[in-house]
Amino acid sequence: MLKTYSEQTLVRDLVNDFPKTADVFKSVRIDFCCGGATPIAEAAATGGVDLGVLMANLTEVIEKSSNGEDDMKVWIDSDSNTIIDHVISEYHNPLREEFLNLSPYVTKVSRVHGGHRPELLKVYELYYELKKEMLEHVAKEEETVFPLIKQLDDNTVEDRDGALNYIKELEAEHDHAGAILKQLRDITSDFIPPADACGTYRLVYKRLEMLEAQTFMHVHLENNILFPRYF
Repeated sequence: MLKTYSEQTLVRDLVNDFPKTADVFKSVRIDFCCGGATPIAEAAATGGVDLGVLMANLTEVIEKSSNGEDDMKVWIDSDSNTIIDHVISEYHNPLREEFLNLSPYVTKVSRVHGGHRPELLKVYELYYELKKEMLEHVAKEEETVFPLIKQLDDNTVEDRDGALNYIKELEAEHDHAGAILKQLRDITSDFIPPADACGTYRLVYKRLEMLEAQTFMHVHLENNILFPRYF
């Protein structure tokens, strides 16, 4: 665990030790998963965020989180098989279910309101791009990469470089998913529906924001805790 932290601490390292700081970073649109290997000061400058206010907010959250003794610490200390099982049960399976359930609402809202709300046509396009990519991505993890990671742990892998290249591919796919989510947040004005939006419209925006949050934590667990063990 970090004994101290500063403006030069990497975003991902702070979130690893103090997971609730993820909410602070998310609130000012600082990427803590794919872009987490960035010092806090640099991330703030890039995003036009007041560094003093950011550090004060981070400190407040850290002081309330009992010195960071919470869920992410468990995963830092867990073996890779345990993390993989957690990712599948808590992120992959719910992701598949959410895409199944959310898709009809996204389609309906785009069809009914897209004529006078053209941003919804873009939401439809981005959502289905994200759905396709993420479903292919989690299948690749479960069918190919996670078994290779277990072989890396057991020292039974036949092609270590090939296995590491697969992991790098996953990281690149994470970056692309993050870029799609950023576009969705931009096009929806931070997932805030217009005042006259119907219930289904509001539901879509709320669940897209929840999907973003779950994806960020999923990617953070892999990019910043699981995958670095093998490089």
